[in-house]
Amino acid sequence: MVEIRIDYEGQLRCSAQHMPSSTKLETDAPTDNQGRGESFSPTDLVATALGSCMATMIGITARHKNIDVRGMRIAVQKEISTDLPRRIGKLTVEIFMPLSESHPDKKIFQSSALSCPVQHSINPEIQVDLTWHWKPDAVSPTSPQGTGWSG
Repeated sequence: MVEIRIDYEGQLRCSAQHMPSSTKLETDAPTDNQGRGESFSPTDLVATALGSCMATMIGITARHKNIDVRGMRIAVQKEISTDLPRRIGKLTVEIFMPLSESHPDKKIFQSSALSCPVQHSINPEIQVDLTWHWKPDAVSPTSPQGTGWSG
């Protein structure tokens, strides 16, 4: 069991502390819900948890296979539903892998991302869209551009 201690500081701001490590973070209500939007909102942390959990699961798989995935990037876009009650309606996840699409472990990495405990904890009413971007093969002169990779 892990304890997270949250203190309300006023003006819709909270301070949270991860008790095992003493690491702290702050949350602030978003501007569209009476806040200042000066930090992560609580629902931003759900999106952050999903992306970092998927990255961690991919990292565990990579470590077991002795494959370097440094440079992987995950972008998560969160949309709040327009109907009540106020809630997350959609999470759009883009995973940018530093491996080519032809990598022999591609399906294993995809499966490991989907095995993320946060993914399994998200309410099924929340739409989660997942897109993978693989690093273009260096030898291919016809590699697609605009996939977020530079080189």
